[in-house]
Amino acid sequence: MPVIKRFIWIVLAVGLLAVVALGLDAGRFFTSPLHNTSGQLVTVESGMSFKSIADRLVEENVIVNPRDARYLSLYARYQGVANQIKAGEYAVPARQTPAHLLELLVSGKTRQYRITLVEGRRFSEIREQLEANDALEQKLTGKTEAEVMAAIGHPDEQPEGRFMPDTYLFPRGMTDIAFLKRAYDSMQTFLDDAWENRSESTVVESPYEALILASIVEKETAVPAERGRISGVFTRRLEKGMRLQTDPTVIYGIENYDGNIRRSDLRRDTPYNTYTRAGLPPTPIAMPSRAAIKAALDPAPGSALYFVSRGDGSHVFSDSLADHNRAVDKYQRGS
Repeated sequence: MPVIKRFIWIVLAVGLLAVVALGLDAGRFFTSPLHNTSGQLVTVESGMSFKSIADRLVEENVIVNPRDARYLSLYARYQGVANQIKAGEYAVPARQTPAHLLELLVSGKTRQYRITLVEGRRFSEIREQLEANDALEQKLTGKTEAEVMAAIGHPDEQPEGRFMPDTYLFPRGMTDIAFLKRAYDSMQTFLDDAWENRSESTVVESPYEALILASIVEKETAVPAERGRISGVFTRRLEKGMRLQTDPTVIYGIENYDGNIRRSDLRRDTPYNTYTRAGLPPTPIAMPSRAAIKAALDPAPGSALYFVSRGDGSHVFSDSLADHNRAVDKYQRGS
């Protein structure tokens, strides 16, 4: 055989062996679990090419070497999904196969963070909670309440009580604006539905008034069975033209409240002092729960006009001022 032919056959044989070796190596990569031995976070930024994503997986030590990253890139192109990767932060489980990793990146199932808005809290407390969460992109820091409401698309509305207490899941990078829009819409949807199904016995004249009354009910009791009764007391007082005389509204109107409510506070007139002013206060005083809204729109029947705390979270309800004063002496003054 001429030398040139032998050389060609040698080259072909070496090439074939290289292809076989490459195929075996690729097979090893795709049938073996990934290098990471524990769950790991990988961030895919908007606009990243798949090669850049694969390189990042190497940097994060999810894939052991650049050669394996090239295998993953080739496989993604072969599958036709290289341009279908969703941006976001992914929690890559330990020891997953490359195929499962690719499925995760295509699925867009990014890591979800959690914030729980607790009923009874004020809007100022919500803002502090959101600002403390580093998974949210902060756009509202330093903004006034009016600027916040304009940013979420509801200018000229007061923010207090407008956001639904609930647990919200969200991906890293969501803006605080988008988060508040979601909580606002959740509250509005529920409030509108509750208003459409309100009882004829409710005294409030608008969904916003329902929100105000519900916020007072929320602050007055944490006992689920009492919400309707508390609402019933306030409803009857409003019907009779009696002042609500509820401490939580007074507290809301006190600047720099120190935890103690004094007689002077009860006498000091503010828009929120329901001892000095008739009717509902001008805004909610906290975020009411779904249950409190339902109670405001469906007050329990009865004749009680007063209630006082027993000191254990529950209340004694009274029809007359004389009975109420005796209950106050027993449970508040200890006499």
